[in-house]
Amino acid sequence: MGRLIDDAGLAHRISIDSAGTGGWHTGQLADPRTRAAAKRRGLDLIHRARQLAQDDLEHFDMIVVMDQANHTSAMRLVGQRTTPVVRMLRSFDATAPEGAEVPDPYNGGPEGFDEVLDQCERACRGLLAHVRTIHTDLR
Repeated sequence: MGRLIDDAGLAHRISIDSAGTGGWHTGQLADPRTRAAAKRRGLDLIHRARQLAQDDLEHFDMIVVMDQANHTSAMRLVGQRTTPVVRMLRSFDATAPEGAEVPDPYNGGPEGFDEVLDQCERACRGLLAHVRTIHTDLR
């Protein structure tokens, strides 16, 4: 998503971050297989995991999650607030079935990591297009 935002010249207008709904990987880099798949695409994943926090609710308009379990956790944190909006990432991919999740490739082969990146890239393009439709000043 960061590269798409940079390529669109919107880095000064759109703020993104990454966080998990659980804290078990806090401080760690992404899985080496994820980093290798990203590197083949020219992406250098240097972000260290952190947990979604109450402060994020004040800073972000939208929380985008990978799967239903994370959606449930994020909604629990958001509670009765009307913002931020919580959405599944693949809901922004017109080719994905309704309710599609980003699968966890951890227990599969290396091709699963490339497939997940493909899914995420398609969805992120749709997400950026969505953001541009609701914020007309970003077109």
